[in-house]
Amino acid sequence: MNSTLPSSKTIVLIHGLWVTPRSWEKFQGYYEARGYRVLAPAWPGLKGEVEDMQRDASSFNGTGLEQVVAHYTKIIEALPEKPIIVGHSYGGLITQILIDRGLGAAGVAIDSVSAKGIKLLPFSTYEALTPALANPFNVQGTYLFPFARWWRVFANSLSETEARAAYARYAIPAPGKAIFDAALSNFTPGSLAAIDFRNSNRAPLLFIGGENDVIMPASLNRKNFRKYRHSSAVTEYQEFAGRSHFIIGEAGWEEVAAYALDWALSHATPAALLRAA
Repeated sequence: MNSTLPSSKTIVLIHGLWVTPRSWEKFQGYYEARGYRVLAPAWPGLKGEVEDMQRDASSFNGTGLEQVVAHYTKIIEALPEKPIIVGHSYGGLITQILIDRGLGAAGVAIDSVSAKGIKLLPFSTYEALTPALANPFNVQGTYLFPFARWWRVFANSLSETEARAAYARYAIPAPGKAIFDAALSNFTPGSLAAIDFRNSNRAPLLFIGGENDVIMPASLNRKNFRKYRHSSAVTEYQEFAGRSHFIIGEAGWEEVAAYALDWALSHATPAALLRAA
């Protein structure tokens, strides 16, 4: 653990699609045990817990990228100092956007949904998302992966018994609008998924990829990382062997949690954490 702690000890965890903040329960407990104030806010429209959303996810209808970005922006701007922002999957895209806007002291994007500008996605990403994108009526509704597909594209490193337990504990329907907003960002003028990849004034940003991730493969995270090559701001990439998209919950999650925090602490300076006067 880095011995020189920045002035802020606040971490904001941003979850992705098909899960709730419960997906961060291991990371949150790990960071809180180390003395950090950890916030893991739910997306707007997410009502209750996993079991509630499994019964009725209609509150998620129409929730898109604009609402999610605005929601987390408001939460972070209300904090007394800039936090370390850690996002998983779609939360990784939100992390990139917030860091680009100067809202964090350091950012960690884990198995991130790609920002606008990454035009050729891996076949496995297209194949995994095809059922959600094939029906235009999903745009204003929600889509839940059936277990077999969720296991194959989201948690393929788990045994069937482990995957069924994880599906019951974490999986919920995802808002179709958010899915379409990200998937069609390259064809959407003014998309909020656009990042100023040349921004040299932003906080440090780390990408983490899982070697065996199907839906957001390591190759896609490396491609997203390389888009920042013309920025002088610190940008790094770390890959973890044998990990699926469920990298924050599967065996070995402690290594990922520790690496993310240690990296953020070693790159975020006290001056970067303070709000501008």
